Amino acid sequence: MTTPEESPAPAAEQHAGTVAALAEAIRAVGKSGADDQSAPAPRADGPSADAQRRAALDAVAEVLAAGGAPAQLAPAAVAELGEGAAELLREDPWAVLALPGVRPEHADGFARGLLGAEAGPGDPRRAQALVAWLLEQAALRGHSAQELGEVSEALRAQHVPDPAGALQAVLVDGRVMPFQEELPMPPGSHDEDEEPPVRTLLALERLALAEESLGEGLVRLLSTFTPGEDAEEPSGEAAAEPSDEAADGPSGEAAAESPAEAAAESPAEAVAEPAAPAVPVQPGPAAWEAAAAAAPSRSAQELVRTAAGSGLVLHTGGEAARAEPAALLHAAAGLGLRVWAATWTGQGRDSLAALLPAGSPAAGRIGTLAELLYGSGAELPRAVDGTLPLDVLVVLDAPLLDVETAATLLEALADGTRLVLSGDPGGLWSAGPGRFFADLLAARACPAVASRTPDFGPIGELVSGIGIGELQPVDAPDKEVVILTAKDGGEAVHRAVQLLTDSIPRALSIPSEQTVLITPGHAGPAGTRALNAAAKAKLNPGPGRFGGFDPGDRVVHSPALGVNLPARVLDGDAAGLHLELADGGRLTLSPQQAGKLRHGWAVTAHQAVGRRWPAAIVVLPEDAAGQLTRQWVYAAFGRAERHLSVVHAAGPALAQAVAERPAAARTTRLRSVLTDQ
Repeated sequence: MTTPEESPAPAAEQHAGTVAALAEAIRAVGKSGADDQSAPAPRADGPSADAQRRAALDAVAEVLAAGGAPAQLAPAAVAELGEGAAELLREDPWAVLALPGVRPEHADGFARGLLGAEAGPGDPRRAQALVAWLLEQAALRGHSAQELGEVSEALRAQHVPDPAGALQAVLVDGRVMPFQEELPMPPGSHDEDEEPPVRTLLALERLALAEESLGEGLVRLLSTFTPGEDAEEPSGEAAAEPSDEAADGPSGEAAAESPAEAAAESPAEAVAEPAAPAVPVQPGPAAWEAAAAAAPSRSAQELVRTAAGSGLVLHTGGEAARAEPAALLHAAAGLGLRVWAATWTGQGRDSLAALLPAGSPAAGRIGTLAELLYGSGAELPRAVDGTLPLDVLVVLDAPLLDVETAATLLEALADGTRLVLSGDPGGLWSAGPGRFFADLLAARACPAVASRTPDFGPIGELVSGIGIGELQPVDAPDKEVVILTAKDGGEAVHRAVQLLTDSIPRALSIPSEQTVLITPGHAGPAGTRALNAAAKAKLNPGPGRFGGFDPGDRVVHSPALGVNLPARVLDGDAAGLHLELADGGRLTLSPQQAGKLRHGWAVTAHQAVGRRWPAAIVVLPEDAAGQLTRQWVYAAFGRAERHLSVVHAAGPALAQAVAERPAAARTTRLRSVLTDQ
């Protein structure tokens, strides 16, 4: 076996060899992907289904034990690999890499336990599992694709003797899809016949198909959008006596009858079609211009005018700029259009609703994105074809959309729907793979409206400066911004908890439950674990009698990647742990779900996105330097509404991050997909 240290050829030559070996596979596979050879498992209902599951779990536990793996992995194995997981693991022990938390060294040990001396580093099954695992790990870091050379080098680091052969086998198998992208010509190149450089990217099938679907959906909205037309002025008697079929709308044309009016006039029809509101007449330019002129600010007027003429619009701005999508909602609803807005969190939904004028026709037409896509549909029933019956959809917090969620959103929109994506480009990107909003901005595929409304007060001034790479002191006469230094993580924790429990409640009358601690990571001397332990000891000490939690504990429930629900523990019993959610409502977690719960006095910036608190305490320990970027600092500092305290032990790393590290790079394909389409 050839190790990286004994590599017989330079890395550049090996990379070139890998590209050559993959050329045939790339031509064969292209961009169409492999056919899905998997068949759905047969359905079994009632007691037999339970018996089959128990049998599958027992069989998997037996195989895991034979390979020296913990039996606790059995439920995850059945969930990920299906009821045939035991047989699959016997045939391919490295398939265990697909389970959460399993690393290559664990899989190698498991394979040796099952196969003995036959489990070598060059086993094709090992290489194929490693490629999928590497791309999954890249997806957790936000990449929707990886350059071929990076994957090849990572395989070599795992002592795979033939990375090129391994990659080719994976492509033929259909687990991974290859793509070639043209790169910009190098500066100073003037030869028109010179071929542009290309790079080869590898992507997991699900992510590749999501970006292709996303590109198709965006192009579909742009190509099917048709703006309304102004009604012709009637003449003679027709002008004096409007017909019974039409009532004067905002622009003089026929105004659409609302669903409520239709139900009142024709109850039989309303009962027959409860989920199909009438399609309104599209207002023309004059009606939109009148609505824009009534908007409360120049930026809001520009957004309304831009939305009038395009099926896809991007809107950028900070917290204060959220008033502009609210103005667009009000205007579109006033024009009789079927309009809806989606936010990332319940708090975002409520704050957007508060920005609507009193009595706005858009009231009640705001929900969370999860409710819109995956809810019961009680507020917004789907059309017969499964699409959302909307003329205008405004999505706030759009940078938080990963490519798979964005593709699901686009698939739910009917042809001709106006989609307005609004968000702060300086904030954190999605927890899942991709940089959907940033790629759309960079591609310039549709109109973009940049808000000119600044964020208010010292906190807004500080955050705005960070957004352009400047960390400058600001005047804070009422202690809106306070910077404290600490020599190490231990002192940072002490100071932060003192602020949370004493200084901020006493000096600013902001109670502890309205203040959040934000830090870069979970581990370390001042990570969320250390901060939460200290905050609990001070604010809600107890034995943790419900799986480590006590009534009154602040917690964060994360049911899915990028979804974080702040809550408070009520109590626990045989049914599970009972929570009161910060956004309203109650939730009971099973013991298994409660095992993944975290305390919530302290959170990471990624857990805090989409929300704001009256006060925020940002803790920057001395080991945070490698995690800090301008994007992270901007997002963390921007979580504060009235007061921001920064407990600073990171030295010059903070200023360097703001000035020199805008964001961690992500490899994605959406821009090239849009170019191709």
